[in-house]
Amino acid sequence: MTCMKLVTARFDHPDARKLNDRVQAEYAERYEDEGDLTPLAPEMFDPPAGLYVLAYDDGGVPIGTGGWRSHDETSLGEGYALGDAEIKRMYIVPEARGHGFSRLILAHLEETARAAGRRRMVLETGTKQPEAIQLYESSGYALVPEGGKFGYYRFHTSSRCYTKPLA
Repeated sequence: MTCMKLVTARFDHPDARKLNDRVQAEYAERYEDEGDLTPLAPEMFDPPAGLYVLAYDDGGVPIGTGGWRSHDETSLGEGYALGDAEIKRMYIVPEARGHGFSRLILAHLEETARAAGRRRMVLETGTKQPEAIQLYESSGYALVPEGGKFGYYRFHTSSRCYTKPLA
């Protein structure tokens, strides 16, 4: 597997739902719970306020996802700032990992968020996802101190929040 094609889609696309089920099962296994409970609706990713992409291999098989949603005056929660783009559902199926596809998705999300006028990327991940932490840290994301965390899991000790300016 050497190629990947990114396609803009809705979060409720059938392939997106299949991959979301896979990532939820992986979260549930890693964290020994029911998976990510962050409430997400398809319209959160609709351009220009967001974007959701599906990644396909050269045979047309869905192998990954990623999206961002913007935060504005009506959606700001604790720790978010006006102009933020929050990364959600970054995922590559295990059999496609190790080829740099997650970096390509991440770069695309950053580029499209910047083009949409977003000023900062934010994300939340967890300590039982060391490969995600390594990806974000090696891509210039800074760990948010404990008191400035955001997102559904901000009060969990395993939660890690990161930010990166888009300017």
